[in-house]
Amino acid sequence: MNKSWIYVALTCAFELFWVYGFSTATHWWQWAVIIAVILVDFHFLAKACENLPTGTVYAVFAAVGSVGTVTMDVFLFGGTMNMAKLFFIVLLIAGVIGLKLADGNEEKGAES
Repeated sequence: MNKSWIYVALTCAFELFWVYGFSTATHWWQWAVIIAVILVDFHFLAKACENLPTGTVYAVFAAVGSVGTVTMDVFLFGGTMNMAKLFFIVLLIAGVIGLKLADGNEEKGAES
């Protein structure tokens, strides 16, 4: 596995941490931790973009953040899930997979 994909996984994990923190932080020191996590998160995002297409990295980052936020809302904060939300979550995932496959096809075409 490309090391850059590890950076993508890390940036996605840190994103979910700070999004969760936005909903739960109440003290100044908690906000300070969230700001530190955001800075680390964007460092990993930049590292991932060094060797992977920026559009793909950002699509994965945004999709994981969106799906993760909806999931946290439902399971941790009492939000609701319905068929429309589920449809758009599946659509987001399909779009990210499609972007990755399209980037793979461009790389193969460049090698020929």
